[in-house]
Amino acid sequence: MQAFEYANPTTVKEATALLGASWDDAAILAGGTDLISLMKEGVYTPKRIVNIKNIKELGGIGRTGSNVRIGATVTFDDLLTNAVVRDFPALAEAARGVASPQIRNMGTVAGDLTQRPRCWYYRQGHGLLAMQNGKSLVPDGENRYHAIFGSAPAYFVSASSLGPALIALGAKIKVAGPSGNREIPVEKFFVVPQNENAREIDLKPNEIVTEILIPTDKAVKSATYEVRERAALDWPVAAASVALKMNGNNVSSARVVLGHVGPTPYVASEAEKMLAGKTINAALAEQAGAAAVANAKPLSQNAYKVQLAKVAVKRALMAAAGVKA
Repeated sequence: MQAFEYANPTTVKEATALLGASWDDAAILAGGTDLISLMKEGVYTPKRIVNIKNIKELGGIGRTGSNVRIGATVTFDDLLTNAVVRDFPALAEAARGVASPQIRNMGTVAGDLTQRPRCWYYRQGHGLLAMQNGKSLVPDGENRYHAIFGSAPAYFVSASSLGPALIALGAKIKVAGPSGNREIPVEKFFVVPQNENAREIDLKPNEIVTEILIPTDKAVKSATYEVRERAALDWPVAAASVALKMNGNNVSSARVVLGHVGPTPYVASEAEKMLAGKTINAALAEQAGAAAVANAKPLSQNAYKVQLAKVAVKRALMAAAGVKA
């Protein structure tokens, strides 16, 4: 690991002042479950580390107006033990899916949303887009865990466990920087980078995530379903988070969001449209799953993910609607 400066601010203002105009100038440390690995592997070598764990205003979970506020440094364990979060099953189930007690204890909400891709090309130093001689290594290489949605130049999948659930729930992210604060819908927070120097998130190098706001609506029923190769200590191969706004037994509107299948969480608008005005049953849930993956474009080794994503949508919808298999 290369030498670096270490800063320990106690306010958001102090923290943002310690960041720089370039991603290489400084990095934010919260749980560190991803950052430390990147630094040890030499993939990321920031000149300064800014520890935000001692900034009290970044913690806590509570109700504020018509929203639930979740601080940036809230951990996965905090989510799972907080009574307020139980009102959002999709979020709680996504947090529960992180099977390692060590990561749940250290990993933070903002860290999950801003973590870098798990793509092995990126982690082995080939760059975010794995380009060589003007061409990506992914389409003709080992791509069994890569994207089935999207297109060149990005073939990695978003690593966020909480992103799909937060998008389905209509959450927003607040960020702070030298120019002030801004609020971003989680759906727009994830972006597809067009070059190696870009990031996968709508965050500037001198900004930090401060909190997440989730609107409360008792008419909304939600769920998350993830598919893994192994039950413990493994990342999902495909996942689906759904939120259904109900009018009696009928769906008045739906959000269906797939995870780990594209460079950003994939909003399955085709499935959302077909659910409106209908009553969820097993057959309809299966049809919605098929609609959700209708635009998938698998690579040479990952066509199996299409079926897994389809099943994840079906089971998430049935869980949210309380329909038994």
